[in-house]
Order: sequence, then C-alpha cells, then structure tokens
Amino acid sequence: MDLGISGKVALVTGGSAGLGLAAAKSLAREGCDVCVSARNPERLADAVVELQEFGGVVHAVLADVEDPGAAERIVRETRDVVGPIDILVANAGGPPPGRFVDASLADWDVAVQRNLLGTVRLVRAVLPEMRARGWGRIVTITSRSAREALDGLALSNATRSAVAGLVRTLAREVGGEGVLVNNVMPGPIDTERLRALAGDEEGLAARAAGVPVGRIGRPEEVGDVVAFLASERASFVNGISLLVDGGESRVIA
Repeated sequence: MDLGISGKVALVTGGSAGLGLAAAKSLAREGCDVCVSARNPERLADAVVELQEFGGVVHAVLADVEDPGAAERIVRETRDVVGPIDILVANAGGPPPGRFVDASLADWDVAVQRNLLGTVRLVRAVLPEMRARGWGRIVTITSRSAREALDGLALSNATRSAVAGLVRTLAREVGGEGVLVNNVMPGPIDTERLRALAGDEEGLAARAAGVPVGRIGRPEEVGDVVAFLASERASFVNGISLLVDGGESRVIA
C-alpha cells in the first residue's frame, strides 16, 4: 500500500531509540524526510546513521522536551534545515513508576513537563503552518495507561490520559482544516522501559503470557501504525486513541 506521504517532512521527538526511532524508520521507509530529536547525543548520532539507509533527508536536534524552550527550537531548526513540518510525532519517555503516595510534587512537575506540556508546546509550534497549508498530521504516542489505569503507574495514568483528552479536543477543532490528530497507545512492546518495569526475563515472560496473541510486541509494529495514521490512507481517521497491545487491555470503549 502506498501511504501517499513520500516527500513529506516528519518530526519525531524521542526519536533516538525505542518507539520514536521505530516511528521515524517507518516514516523514512515511506519516503518522508525526517528530523529526530532526543537528549542523548550518542544515541541520536546512531539513529541518524540508521535512518540514512532509507535515502531521504535526515536531520537531528539535540534537545529535551522538558525544557520549555525546546519545542520552538526543534521546530525552527527542522523548518530551516529540512522544511516545513507536515507530520509531527510527539513521543517522550514515560515517567517513573510508583504509587500516588510515593510521588513528590517534583516528580509530578517533571511528568507534566515531559509528557503533557512537552506535547502541548510542540503542537502549538507546528499547528499554525499546518492550518495555513490545509494539511497536517499530528500523532502522539502515549501508553495503554491513557485508557486503563494501571497499578503502580500513577504519573503515567494521569499525564498520558491528559494527552488523549488533548488529542480528542484538537481533532474536533482543526480536523475541518485538513489537520488530523490521533493518539497511539502501546501496550507491552519490547523496549528498554518495558524491560525495566518487568525486572528480568521471567517478568518479561509473565507479561507476554498475559497478552492474547501470546507475545510481546515489536517496536516496528507501533512504528507502522504511526506511519499509517500520518498518511493519506488514514484521511478519515481523526481523534482516535488506538490501542496497539495485542489485545491485552480489557476495556470495551
């Protein structure tokens, strides 16, 4: 299937590893020129090398979306080096696990800055040009915790669900102007975060046993969903929060 996005410019934050890099690869494979941002310079350099294999323009911006000034700088540099942004994939690492009673106000501040306000700032920076051109795709990557409150993930449950609410609101506000906004909610995907939460191989196997398809997901399986939602083929998909979890979630709506 031709996704119809060859030549589009995509910005992927948290794009040096895990789900962000997987999304960047899927978009690059479809012919997008890609800018990735992240806060680890070594990983960012490695990601650029991997993305260059697809043949398009690749650029990297060293930045931390927790920094209030980072979004404007990332978007400005992407525009100057690669071109106006057609596709934004707003992705950031999840906050640390823990119960509400164990989280300090400083922990809450970091989680809100990284997982909610970081997304807000990025959207504010790209949205005016998308609206002016009459075409744009915004895809956020959150977590299954945006749909189903998970034990021991108080910070994630609150901030990820806030992003899902933002997506639904934005979709209704700007969908008529050609800018579509959607959210992807990964379940157990083989990333460093999942392995850290699982603890060891036994814990990882236990997670896999609870997934109806019988295994942990691969990052590229999330990346391909992101690319589809960013494409022309998803031109009537707007405002959804899509679980990519092998059927693990039990929620109906």
